[in-house]
Amino acid sequence: MRSNRAIQIVGCHAEGEVGDVIVGGVLPPPGATQFERMQAFARDQDHIRRLLLSEPRGSICRHVNLITPSVRPDCDAGVIIMEPTEYPPMSGSNLMCTVTVLLETGIVAMTEPETTLTIDTPAGPVRARATCRDGKCERVELANVPCFVDRLDAALEVEGFGTVIADIAWGGMFYGIVDATKLGFSVVADEARDLAVLGERVRLAARAQLSVTHPENPDISGVSIVQLNRPFAGVGDVTRNTCIIAPGRSDRSPTGTGTCARMAVLHARGQMRVGETMIHESLIGSRFDGKIVAETTVCGRKAILPTIAGRAWITGFHTYLLDPSDPWPTGFQVADMMGVTGGMQQGPVQ
Repeated sequence: MRSNRAIQIVGCHAEGEVGDVIVGGVLPPPGATQFERMQAFARDQDHIRRLLLSEPRGSICRHVNLITPSVRPDCDAGVIIMEPTEYPPMSGSNLMCTVTVLLETGIVAMTEPETTLTIDTPAGPVRARATCRDGKCERVELANVPCFVDRLDAALEVEGFGTVIADIAWGGMFYGIVDATKLGFSVVADEARDLAVLGERVRLAARAQLSVTHPENPDISGVSIVQLNRPFAGVGDVTRNTCIIAPGRSDRSPTGTGTCARMAVLHARGQMRVGETMIHESLIGSRFDGKIVAETTVCGRKAILPTIAGRAWITGFHTYLLDPSDPWPTGFQVADMMGVTGGMQQGPVQ
């Protein structure tokens, strides 16, 4: 057996969404902040993301997270999140997986019945409160970064659907949020393919027609994910949604940052207040619990401080090898397995 490298990964999923965690074989990139580290990794080591997320080793139904030392003294570890087309600054399901792996493998000491730790993400520090019993991380609650509405009721011209109204909000990445029932959908698993087509077309329209930039970081721009949902069922009740991850497939989890973006919209519309909760449900019936903890501002914009909570499970331990004679050292992509639009990049923004 020959190999140019060996990458050790702990397999994990959060409420159905795969968020595997690299624990060996990849050095942390340089950078004075975690965001700069993410940029350096994207610039200099993107072949690792492509190797692990492309066939024959991976697929677009997978994310991979790299654990790094924290740049900040107030954080226990850092993370770089890799998704099929981008490096999102924050992801709820991926962070739940990362925290579960950190604690259950002993990288960070577990304390029962509760362990509190802070993760340095490219979006900022996120506090995690893990409920632990008998060596198992049973539940992870994340205190997310401030979340806010960029605009409400944006009119988009979407191929095949005409004018579609979307709310644009930040939950750790930018979301376009659409009431899919107004377009004839029930938001059920049998509609997954058609929902993916709609979501990708809305995403492409939003990136082409709207200028969306984080007010504190101009390097974060453009709508990353489209959330297709049913109308809000009410505080404490279950509301169905699906988030279409580029290049076009439904998140199997209810999506943590998507839940936070949705709560920011609901708060802006007066449908949720501080202290109130919502339950977001995915196409497979898995659920995240969201809560608005406080109000704040981001560069003068009204914002919320939300929490999201869910569960993650380790699925296995893997070592990925790269033989020097392998003709696909960064994997390959074939259209039938690449969602709706294909490709490994988000694409340009306005």
